[in-house]
Amino acid sequence: MEAAPVAPCTSADPCAADWLGLGTAVVLVLTLYWVWRQPRLALAGLAATLAGFAVYGGFTAALGEPSALVFLMAAAFTAAGLVHRLAVAGRQRALALEAAGPAAQPLPAAARTFRRGRFSFALAALLLAVAGFGYWQAQQVVDAYEERAAGATHLSGRVTALKEDDDGIGILKVKADGRTYRFETAFPEDFPVDSRVDIVVDGDWAALVAEPYDAFGWELLVLVGSVAGLAFLTNGVDGRTRSQRLRRGPLPVLHVLVREGQDDGRTWVFAADDLEGLQPILHFHSLYAFEDEDGDEDGDGLDAGDGPASVVELGKVTEILRGEDPPQPLREAVLYGVPYAGAEVAFVARDDADDAEVSVECSVTAVKPAVPRLVELGPQRRKRMNPRRSVDEIAAGMTPTAGPRAWTAHGFSRAVGLGLLLVQGGGIWVTLDEELSWTWLWLAVGLPWLVTAVATALTWRITADRDGLWVTGAWRVRRVPWNVITSVRHSDDGIRVGRAKDSPVELSPTGWAWLEHRLGREPHAGRAVEELQALLLRPELRPLEEAPTGRQGVPVGPPLVALSVLWGVAVLLLL
Repeated sequence: MEAAPVAPCTSADPCAADWLGLGTAVVLVLTLYWVWRQPRLALAGLAATLAGFAVYGGFTAALGEPSALVFLMAAAFTAAGLVHRLAVAGRQRALALEAAGPAAQPLPAAARTFRRGRFSFALAALLLAVAGFGYWQAQQVVDAYEERAAGATHLSGRVTALKEDDDGIGILKVKADGRTYRFETAFPEDFPVDSRVDIVVDGDWAALVAEPYDAFGWELLVLVGSVAGLAFLTNGVDGRTRSQRLRRGPLPVLHVLVREGQDDGRTWVFAADDLEGLQPILHFHSLYAFEDEDGDEDGDGLDAGDGPASVVELGKVTEILRGEDPPQPLREAVLYGVPYAGAEVAFVARDDADDAEVSVECSVTAVKPAVPRLVELGPQRRKRMNPRRSVDEIAAGMTPTAGPRAWTAHGFSRAVGLGLLLVQGGGIWVTLDEELSWTWLWLAVGLPWLVTAVATALTWRITADRDGLWVTGAWRVRRVPWNVITSVRHSDDGIRVGRAKDSPVELSPTGWAWLEHRLGREPHAGRAVEELQALLLRPELRPLEEAPTGRQGVPVGPPLVALSVLWGVAVLLLL
């Protein structure tokens, strides 16, 4: 698409609103998404895209334009991959039916009242309404131009100059009827100097016939809203359809083992004889299903994300994000449905081996086969990347010292601080570049948070001495005695020192743990927390002296505020 030639803007074929082309772009972007999520819809999207390609003469152009030929080759390769995926899914379904045998059982009552799609439908309605609003606004721009151009004077002029302003926008100077007009243009290459152009003039208002108006922002809103809205709509319809198909009659059942993953809450399914959980077969996300007390199986029932199920799932997600969720054991389960790529299933299992009752869970994402790389990215890799050392192991690597110990901002933390400082400076420039308006409120709301984050990331410091910790943040240095500290934790790229009575002392951000893990490094803040925990639990390792004032740290929040004010004044003087 980038390399394909673009038709120039002319008076006969102006660069105006092209709703057919925008619709083709919507289908193309949706098709890219469906290749990942909906293979059958992706094939339909490819067919529609190729039909539009043919209408625009793309098949003829493919003989002479490399970009068109590459597009056709990519479409053919994608179609072949989609057909292969669907064929493999069919073979998986046949093998699963063979493994389950002729026995079939009705779906549990709780699963029959479980509904999917309502949340997706609500989001789709909201996003499509946004797209409709963007279309209405763009049409207002079009109608306003056409109404004014109908009563304006049509002139032909000569391009006398072409240059760019300070913002990189092309400025076109056109001389017509003894007067010079200035026009902004998005395609300056279409109007060389000394060429003739048509313009419409109505008093002080003038416009190029070839580029009559700029509705790109509204068209972009239509594109984004339509793609996102239609994606949620198709996901909702697909989920609701597969959920209804699951409830149509008796289903094959399989005796399996299941385990909930710690990283993202996936349900991993293992063969019944894989008692060690070494090789998962498939995975999906699931939610608890609860039986409708009224027993109305034909009603709306419980929707994914509604009622008690959402409360249970929210608690599990919160534990996972905090890193407090313990490793989950393997559980025996009965799987209802035919497990193959893209299927919908439900299963019955005990939450705990001691529970007398079983719970029912239904899939809320399509079943996917477990591949080695995804398994490697699961709990085993997480365990290797984040080995939890015992306090004894940490203490063994520390030697008692008389002088205070200090932990300060490291390379990754300072890099985060410098990045946020650039964002802060750019935000001040962009905001002050505009006239006084409501957008200045963003500066008033966001600047305090940015200053705090930048100052913390650049210069955070924790100093341990005989009597406690000196914690240096963005605005002050806090004293935390050892006898009031309840815990020291590292989470959400921050350090949290819990206190017995008062609120905890927090430093954030103190680095970028995700990136440090990906680069194979141990987060510096995490190492600092481990050593602080060792000092908390092993008093004999604590320093013997008090920290002098020079080693307690200096907060840089106030100087950074002064620097921001000076930068804002400089921006105003430069504009």
